[in-house]
Amino acid sequence: MSTSRRIKAFAACAVVLAAAATPVATAATTAATGPDPSARFHSQSVDWHACALGEGDELGGALDAAGADCADITVPLNYADPGGRTITVAVSRLKATDTAHRIGALLLNDGGPAGPSLHMPLTKSKVMGEVAHRFDLIGMDPRFVGRSTPLDCGWDLGSALYRSAGDDRAAYREEVAVARGLATRCKRSQGGVLPYVTTRNTARDMDVIRAALGESELSYLGYSYGSYLGEVYTQLFPGRTDRMVLDGVNSPEHYNQTLLRGAEGANEAALRAWASWAAARHDTYGLGTTRGEVLETVRHILAAAAEKPLRIGKTFQLDEHILPALFVGGLGSDLDARRADLAVTVRLLARAADREPVEPSEAFAGQLEFLLTSAGSAPSSQMTAIICGDVAERRGVGSYRRAVEKSRDRYPLAGPLANNITPCEFWDRPVEAPTVLDNDVPALLVNATGDPRTLYAGAEAIRRQWPSSRLLTVKGARQHGLYGEYGNTCVDERVNAYLRTGRLPAHDPTCEV
Repeated sequence: MSTSRRIKAFAACAVVLAAAATPVATAATTAATGPDPSARFHSQSVDWHACALGEGDELGGALDAAGADCADITVPLNYADPGGRTITVAVSRLKATDTAHRIGALLLNDGGPAGPSLHMPLTKSKVMGEVAHRFDLIGMDPRFVGRSTPLDCGWDLGSALYRSAGDDRAAYREEVAVARGLATRCKRSQGGVLPYVTTRNTARDMDVIRAALGESELSYLGYSYGSYLGEVYTQLFPGRTDRMVLDGVNSPEHYNQTLLRGAEGANEAALRAWASWAAARHDTYGLGTTRGEVLETVRHILAAAAEKPLRIGKTFQLDEHILPALFVGGLGSDLDARRADLAVTVRLLARAADREPVEPSEAFAGQLEFLLTSAGSAPSSQMTAIICGDVAERRGVGSYRRAVEKSRDRYPLAGPLANNITPCEFWDRPVEAPTVLDNDVPALLVNATGDPRTLYAGAEAIRRQWPSSRLLTVKGARQHGLYGEYGNTCVDERVNAYLRTGRLPAHDPTCEV
């Protein structure tokens, strides 16, 4: 799953703000007694350099070709101990060329958690058009992600969070053992940094970047999890944002260690809509002539995997724990090209379920390698560490099993996936309490009513929390990620108008599919 195909939805955090020893409190105390030990990070000199790390570095080469430059920003590992260990955060910059009308720096985040975003000045400058020339576009690989100081738990799989509970009690016991083993291995290899791999610390890194760039305020564009990161930043650093666009909006109360809990219905609805689309193209994909027949094909594949893993090529075996994530991962968009990708995959899986020999495409083989082998260890480690570092809670092993069984009949695909146990059950408790918003920010919120990842209800919740904001709605779309990703001219023009002028619409606007 690429960051533009985000599988993210979040639920339930209602706790008091901030642990006692937050960096904000530390800074205030220090200011009264002596020099601020964090000041050296804010005033650091930024060493801009070429982005390519050597021959064959496609991302760095593309950034260099576009005229971008890159840098490594030094930040504290632990903001409560700014004199201790430091790490680096990689950033890219595509400078404003319309200097006479320059607005400022626009920081970009592609979601995740743990989505690398160094590339985003390239992709977002295209949809922004002439507006891009008025901003310094800043891409950032969050702490421990991408080219920033790395984190890798050394797992032999890449699917720590996107696993399904399986068909019966024995299958669930396997999941408990996997989750416990992953958490134990990560704590043994990365335990010294895990308490600081959090959204709140990434937001603090953003403020160091703001200061190091010489900006009094940041403009911000964040997708999916990136919307939550933006919300946390506004809470920790009030008054330091200019133009803010949150696309695919998460509210803090929907941010939870099981990721998709609460989004089961939206994903099952997206599956039914896709099945109708595939049935209308039976001559192409052969999955069934009616929605019911296509859904029966899906059920046949899932049942076969529960009986015996599906063999894909000579290398891969897909069992009941991994297979549901492939389906849900393909339901994040209602664009024809994305639906076609899923249909091609399902056609291959149907043959494998019939125990026919099948060979994956190069792209599908890469996806399976990411999910099933150590190739996905680093991204999965980073995502898990962020989620668990933010909101891990000990709920009891049996609670997940009960939630799975309660949801299974109504949501046979998404229920066992969304409610399954994760390594967070066995993680150390977060150092800080999750963020609760008690502010009001004049932001532009963007969401589709049928988004199966970040539910429209989350966007509505932030709209109520922030009366000064406006909610741009795309009615009827089952799409996660809209601005510059859906091809909707209405969305793109409205976001660009806001970025250009800084003026929000008088009322909540609506765009049609």
